[in-house]
Amino acid sequence: MSAVDWLDGTLNGTAFTAFGQQVPWSDMVGNLMGLLALALGWRRSIWTWPAQLLAGLILVAAYASAQLSGGVGKQLLVIGVAVWGWYQWRRSGGAPDSTAGNTGTDTGTGTENDGRIAVRFATWRERLWLLGGTAAGTAAVGSLFVLVPELSWNPWPDAYIFTGTLAAMVAQARGLVEFWFAWLLVDLVGVPLAFSSGLAFSGLVYVIYFVLVLWGLRDWWLRSRTGKASDPALEGATA
Repeated sequence: MSAVDWLDGTLNGTAFTAFGQQVPWSDMVGNLMGLLALALGWRRSIWTWPAQLLAGLILVAAYASAQLSGGVGKQLLVIGVAVWGWYQWRRSGGAPDSTAGNTGTDTGTGTENDGRIAVRFATWRERLWLLGGTAAGTAAVGSLFVLVPELSWNPWPDAYIFTGTLAAMVAQARGLVEFWFAWLLVDLVGVPLAFSSGLAFSGLVYVIYFVLVLWGLRDWWLRSRTGKASDPALEGATA
């Protein structure tokens, strides 16, 4: 047995059974890493990006075993965008500008006095780009999945999650509060798709994502308005 075969067998071996479905190690470990990445993103820690990178690498195996090509493609994008987002946050500097979303000025990303990423609302131009890109991307990827059925057995939800995840990560890399809204919309489709695809653990994690996203949205929203969270309990560790 080659090292690749051994790794594939180990990652896609059964960790436990839930709701009558076998949960592979890749699904469990990858999604736990994804939860960690989301929590670190809420805390605005730069370590969110290495965590997303590792989660993407592991989940490639999980989606490949479920024959969800859209999921595999999404994770490959996650890996690529995680590298880009890591670079964006590492090079961010200067004083934060929390009013950028209201003035229409695109200031990119910055850091606050505690060394963590500064957050803001997107400009209307950025919102249009995110919405238009997500719609166009979903149409293009969904059409590809319809033309080539072997790529996905559930083309349109798969395509929507594919492009929605990319839009969310791009918004996160730029420190935009809209990043959390994008994740909420992805979760609404991701939960039923994961359960119907036999990835029960992914479905459960999507539910937890939903709760964390609401909490993270509150924190980033407050920070974009006041420069700091009003609730000390929401303070996270520095990057």
